[in-house]
This record gives sequence, C-alpha cells and structure tokens, in this order.
Amino acid sequence: MTYRDFQKIDPKEINQNPLTLIDDDWFLLSAGNLDSFNTMTASWGGMGLLWNKPVVFCFVRPQRYTYKFMESNDLFTVSFFEEVHRDALNLCGKVSGRQIDKIKATGLKPIESPAGSVFFEQSKLMLECRKLYFSDIVPEHFLVDKINANYPKKDYHRMYIGEIISCFNNFK
Repeated sequence: MTYRDFQKIDPKEINQNPLTLIDDDWFLLSAGNLDSFNTMTASWGGMGLLWNKPVVFCFVRPQRYTYKFMESNDLFTVSFFEEVHRDALNLCGKVSGRQIDKIKATGLKPIESPAGSVFFEQSKLMLECRKLYFSDIVPEHFLVDKINANYPKKDYHRMYIGEIISCFNNFK
C-alpha cells in the first residue's frame, strides 16, 4: 500500500474538529524516512493558518528520541488514527524508540509519503509538513503560574511549526 491508495485532500477540507483530533484521538508525530525514523504519540499541538499557509504546530521535549529526528529533518508527519489503534498509540507514547522497535511492537505499517517521510497505513488522516519555524518554551514567558506545573523536571518543549504540504484522508 502507498499514499496513492488514500484520498488526497486540501487541508481546508479537513472536517474533523482539530481539538478532538489532537486532544481526544491523539496523533503520531514522525520524522525521518523509511530507512531511519522515529514516531511518538502526542496530544499537544494545533492546526490553523499562519503566514498565509495551512500549518500544524507541535511540541517535543529535548529528551525524546523523536527530537533528534525533528532536528535533523526538514519534514515531519502527523498521523491520526481510529480508536481501535489506541493500544499502539499508548505504547508509542510510553516507550522510547531507543529501547524497542515500535513498529514491530505495534504492528503499524509505515508507508512513504509523497516527499519521502513516513505515514502509517492504518491512519485515518495524514498531514505531511515542512518545518517553517521552531521556538523553545521559555518559562519566564508564562503568564499563568500554574503552567509551570507541567514541567516538574524543567524539561521545556521545543515548538515546531510546519506548513502542511500534503494531506490525505482515509476515513471509512
């Protein structure tokens, strides 16, 4: 199976609520290519328009294995799944790719995206993004004190903003 087996859509045609997709459904954030990539479950991020472009923004802590792949690649993908794949998403969020082969452990089937990054055959919605910007979270900029409670180890995220360069829908 290849990405050509999915319906290519304009990002403006995504008709699912992004808050539900990100917070409730979660997603796999992947960077690299089929020869060398990592994926991690994420539930912090968003979609919208910025700089006259459809964008995704996501967050990765520096100690995550995926961080290295995000830093060394110009592209990343965001893949959303049906509830039936929740166990795979749980595993990809709890165990590092340094420790296990997540693909073998979950049964997910990686496929190559149009620009050579990684999607998953089981995805219901796949977004391929080109990095446009990054910024590190700076605790001195928090305007609400309670936000810092998310960082007991002071391991602040790096935010990445990526332009959506391809979008595929696999809703059944």
